[in-house]
Amino acid sequence: MYVLFLSSVRKLFVCAEVTKYRSGLASAPMHYFKVTYNKHTLTLDDLSTLENQNWVNDQVINMYGELIMDAVNHKVHFFNSFFHRQLVAKGYEGVKRWTKKVDLFTKTLLLIPIHLEIHWSLITVDIGKQHINFYDSQGIVFKHAVDNILRYILAEAKEKKQAMYQKGWKTIVNKSIPQQKNDSDCGVFVLEYCKCLALKEPLQFTQEDMPKVRKRIYKELCECKLQA
Repeated sequence: MYVLFLSSVRKLFVCAEVTKYRSGLASAPMHYFKVTYNKHTLTLDDLSTLENQNWVNDQVINMYGELIMDAVNHKVHFFNSFFHRQLVAKGYEGVKRWTKKVDLFTKTLLLIPIHLEIHWSLITVDIGKQHINFYDSQGIVFKHAVDNILRYILAEAKEKKQAMYQKGWKTIVNKSIPQQKNDSDCGVFVLEYCKCLALKEPLQFTQEDMPKVRKRIYKELCECKLQA
């Protein structure tokens, strides 16, 4: 009888401790929330840059690029958002090792997000056509950024002994593309350009679609998979 009593007391104690533990989890600060995918980690603060009119940050840009590459079996290569900054700061030698395990010239498309102070643009490289394309959601043309990428591709072709890619490149500024009507959605436009171009879908979204696009990207990042 005494043993049964002790057993009941112990059971009540354990249940009380479990309840306390669960309550603690429920009230725990959400800043402990994280999404991890490959080498990328997003905190709730990172994901919150997709809310309302916030500016998306590098972590969101880079993990979304990883999802894009996986969605197309790495036929497309997405450059980390810090690539262009490193290229500008240290030249080709400063980024040469970035493609140590990647043969860019076997890809169909290269996606290169460009972050200049407070604005995002996109440069793409069509390997087959040898076209370097510039996309900007405010119609701004950063010619020096395009020239930087052209010099990089020529240097990479020389380094990898790809003679056919050491000449014949054409640069194109794409003007008839979706444009933003505010000062906060440039990063979201760049991500949507990237997804559509990688999946070979038309660029048919508008500024009015941005709230919906932001929510979709948020969901895709949390689920670590692009939606069809």
